[in-house]
Amino acid sequence: MVEIVPTKEQIKSWMKEFVPKKDFFFVKEKDLPTFNHHLNEVLLIPSDEFFRHPSYRQVELSNSYTYWNISKDVDYVIAAHSSWIENLNKEKKRVILNNQIKVNRGLIMPLSYFIDETLVPEEYIFEETEGELVVIQHDMWNALPEGIRESALLEYARQWEDWSCYETPDATDNHISRYANHFSTLSGSNCLSTTLFAVTKQEWIIKEWMHPATFSNGLKIANYTLTSGKIQCGDVITWVNENNSIQHAAYYIGNDLVFNKNGQTFFNPWKIVHIDQLNEQWNQYTKKIYRKHKKTP
Repeated sequence: MVEIVPTKEQIKSWMKEFVPKKDFFFVKEKDLPTFNHHLNEVLLIPSDEFFRHPSYRQVELSNSYTYWNISKDVDYVIAAHSSWIENLNKEKKRVILNNQIKVNRGLIMPLSYFIDETLVPEEYIFEETEGELVVIQHDMWNALPEGIRESALLEYARQWEDWSCYETPDATDNHISRYANHFSTLSGSNCLSTTLFAVTKQEWIIKEWMHPATFSNGLKIANYTLTSGKIQCGDVITWVNENNSIQHAAYYIGNDLVFNKNGQTFFNPWKIVHIDQLNEQWNQYTKKIYRKHKKTP
């Protein structure tokens, strides 16, 4: 087993992308009167409209704000210029920032991640049962020294996944070896695009955010079909739910090792892992194996 870490260049790229330039605040209707005199400077977007909006559904925004974790009882989203929050008085600022913790929005870190806690503005710090938390916003984040941001982001990134993995076997195909046990500087690549890249050798595919139907179409086009029996090098392993929808996929490279990616963030590296790890992680789903077959004339 080896431990991988992102390069300095990758971390710098992450810092540029991690906190979006546009601030979003997820709020409930009952909290809006607090900000009545400031709403003419923002967009007040009904939450159902926000999550359908093509601009706001970009994978970079979804990953930063972790849309999938946000409370379902949010009524509105305030889309604001990054300077808007700084123009609120301290009381109102703390109300809206504290609400972001309550609705379980992303871009929130423990204060302990910052190597100099005194540099974090106190109005962004909140005492919670799990400890002191910092709500991150664009201008506040970028006002911090680069070294403070870098160390905090690296600590935050480590919480997404264990970065230990197996060394890439010498016999691994070159197109896989170039990515195995490495981090991306882009959001979006997920287990499905990673696996289909391994199948097709089309390098641009590994950078895509792929959904199950597209992945299934790709397997069909590549002449992969369901198979049974002992797994073989080059097989695709999938885990499907009761509706036969693929929840995870990986590419088998032999000797019980697979080429895999967990999640769609740049904090989730492409890794070589043991098949047992995935079997345990996805054991609530049904495993199905696909194998490439020669086309009949």
